[in-house]
Amino acid sequence: MPQTTPKLNAFPVFMRVEGRPVVIVGGGEEALAKARLIAQSSADIRIVAEMVAPDLLAWIAANEVSHIAGPYETSRLEGAALVFAASGEEELDRRVVSDARRLGILVNAVDRPELCDFFTPALVNRAPVAIAVGTEGAGPVLAQMIRARIDWMLSPSLGSLASLAASLRGTAESLLPKGNARRRFWRDFFTGAPARAAEAGRVAEAHDKAIDLLLSGAKTGGHIALVGAGPGAEDLLTLRAQRLLMEADAILYDALVPEPVVAMGRRDAERISVGKRKGCHSKTQAEINALLVRLGRAGKRVVRLKSGDPLVFGRAGEEMAALRDAGISYEVVPGVTAAFAAAADFELPLTLRGITSSMVFTTGHDLKGSTLPDWARLAVSGATVAVYMGRSVAAEVAERLIAAGLSPDTAVAVVENASLSGRRRFHGTLADLPSLEQRIDLSGPVMTIIGDAVAGANFAGSEPLAGRRSAMPTSVGTMPTDA
Repeated sequence: MPQTTPKLNAFPVFMRVEGRPVVIVGGGEEALAKARLIAQSSADIRIVAEMVAPDLLAWIAANEVSHIAGPYETSRLEGAALVFAASGEEELDRRVVSDARRLGILVNAVDRPELCDFFTPALVNRAPVAIAVGTEGAGPVLAQMIRARIDWMLSPSLGSLASLAASLRGTAESLLPKGNARRRFWRDFFTGAPARAAEAGRVAEAHDKAIDLLLSGAKTGGHIALVGAGPGAEDLLTLRAQRLLMEADAILYDALVPEPVVAMGRRDAERISVGKRKGCHSKTQAEINALLVRLGRAGKRVVRLKSGDPLVFGRAGEEMAALRDAGISYEVVPGVTAAFAAAADFELPLTLRGITSSMVFTTGHDLKGSTLPDWARLAVSGATVAVYMGRSVAAEVAERLIAAGLSPDTAVAVVENASLSGRRRFHGTLADLPSLEQRIDLSGPVMTIIGDAVAGANFAGSEPLAGRRSAMPTSVGTMPTDA
């Protein structure tokens, strides 16, 4: 037999309450919770309670809400659009429910689902856009969990963008024929230049971009987003990055970006690997630049996924320059860089009051020249140094830093595949660092952190860096707390 779709016992609707009374009977926490919920609308809130808790009384004063300070009477409900029985007293709540129904008013009895004509939802508010999540009173906590997930998926600017759309609807209908042209305009309006301007808080610019879009017949130029994919874990991707992935026509991704992150993009988006690993480049940087320009000129919305943060050793500067020269719109979305993820894996303070107040991001290849880089001098003076892509030159990094005056006993932490479930952690000292080059069992990206603050890390469960049993780095003592 075919499966039947489960039936709702409560049908969701949006009720007009603008300027209409909504009566809440009660003076405690339940009444305050309902008042806060209804205050997200333009209803006229009236609270009926002889005795009012201090928190509710303060809220009433702060929000200039009507308070009828007297015993409940049926007449208090007359003319109401909705009624909430929130006294916490079963007998009084039942009386309120009975009176409301006799007057033909929908009523909700808090925590008494059997008495409710309607259920209050968990609400995602992007006025005039609203998303209501209900469980028919069966699981309020579940409704809140679902609401939270929806809330972080939606841009905070969605409401202002929707208001702008409402103001332009008549103009769009007069200028654009029904069908594909009009649908294309609204798609580009909600995902293109107007949406990006609104998200940045530039409402006037969003209006101008929408007018430009209308006058061009909804033919838009492309847009490139240089997006930080983070160190690898999908849940470290930013909310903005995820939204852009869901809107992208094409996704260009580096070799170090895991497939689960790429898979978070729109299902029908074109996916192009442009990965570069040491000694193995699928595309040159010039080819990547040209591809971005070509896709942008074709009107595509493109996400250029870069491991970690796009502005940290991601060659984003060259790509931005190419896009600027071609006159193509672009934006940069930060990501969690590998140094931060590695530090988190070790519970390692990158700065530590009284020990170090600065840090350096670098690659081991910076030490290839004959001149000692300035960052090496910073390391000697106490800065924490995060070395990207340094496994193959670990011995040279250690040798040059020790020659520059950094103690061989300086603490070192190494993480392979930072942030991922299969990560490996190693501890040791600067004198142990050359052994990293001989670790043929390491195939993933490696991050090395060097400095006195590293001694404050949690080394439990980490492996010794050298073949022999490395001594635990000397503790920096009791770590001071931030003032």
